[in-house]
Amino acid sequence: MLETARRHLAIQTAVAAALPRPLADVCKVSKLDNQRLTVAVPSAAHAAKLRQLGPSIAAALAEKGWAVNEVEVRVLASLQLLQAYRRPAPKEAVPLDNTALDAFQTLQSNVRPGPLADAIARLLAHHREK
Repeated sequence: MLETARRHLAIQTAVAAALPRPLADVCKVSKLDNQRLTVAVPSAAHAAKLRQLGPSIAAALAEKGWAVNEVEVRVLASLQLLQAYRRPAPKEAVPLDNTALDAFQTLQSNVRPGPLADAIARLLAHHREK
């Protein structure tokens, strides 16, 4: 049973590597049987895109040693519910250092008054108060 779980995780990782990031995040490998890979997705839109990518996924998996000739796509609405309960990844904000703030100050002094100058002023006020 442990070997089956390892195999499943390995093919899930290989499939995710062969897909664009947003699609890889929602696709779940269901099974691999007789050279047919079944992948579950949360919506018809995801399924349509995955079906377009099916041949390239099979080719990428073949390059990694997986015997896959066909990719079958299944819409599994419960995956959509799981996505709704995921916490969004925390945003990483890097504060502006003094060099960057000085550059924005110089930019503000060279920009004509208007929305851009106002936005730069807000940015400077926000970062200087920290």
